[in-house]
Amino acid sequence: MSNDPSPPAPEAEDEYGDEEQPRETNEGVSQQLADEAATDAAGTDKTATDAVGTDKAATDAASEPADDGATGEDGTGSTPDIPPEVQKYARFKKMDGAEYDRVNEFLRDRTYITAREWAIARLCADFRTETGVEMTKIGNNLPYLVPFMTDTYTPQAVNQARSAFEEKIRKAGATFLYGAMSGFFTAEELDDVMYEVTEVAKFLLEVEGVDLAVAEELAAEDKISSVMREVRESSEELRHDEMECPHCGHEIGGEK
Repeated sequence: MSNDPSPPAPEAEDEYGDEEQPRETNEGVSQQLADEAATDAAGTDKTATDAVGTDKAATDAASEPADDGATGEDGTGSTPDIPPEVQKYARFKKMDGAEYDRVNEFLRDRTYITAREWAIARLCADFRTETGVEMTKIGNNLPYLVPFMTDTYTPQAVNQARSAFEEKIRKAGATFLYGAMSGFFTAEELDDVMYEVTEVAKFLLEVEGVDLAVAEELAAEDKISSVMREVRESSEELRHDEMECPHCGHEIGGEK
């Protein structure tokens, strides 16, 4: 029996609904991500493999083709019925041995997207051509492309997952931007929020196989912080007719 859900019929399956869990605070998020990455999601060593509840037999089973008659070794180390670009796809290799349920739980605790939506959105971005997304190729080869996905999907199911991902990103973006512009957070509190969400985003990128240099990480964080400071200052002008900040009394747009 596969660990990831079969291609969903009702779109309500993507909604957070009853599965919503309490959100975590931003305290110690970096260390917590590092610890849980080793035990829940990454599956890069024996400890991680044991933590996700798999053993060698389960890992081998997860990597087997969805259709036993569709592929086979031809003596050259390749599977002849799988397109070359699928065989060479290198994303999600750090997730070898991970089960769908544990990956999904990790994402549910920190984001609004499911493991299915995350994986398929990435595949749709990587398998985009001048004429559109190769949804049939993605669906037919999904177990080969993503270690924790063990079912093939129809093109319609692939499109549904991508659409659900995009809708959730828009809603989450609107929610976050409203929170940043509303004045509910002080500048320091907003920095804490930005630090937490940036750590989660960087972790997901690293799991996908993106190699983030320390200098690049620091530069990205500085740029994000600078933009968010500008957003907060601009929102003050939108929310107050007077040009004096209600918090510190300095003239908005002037010197402090």
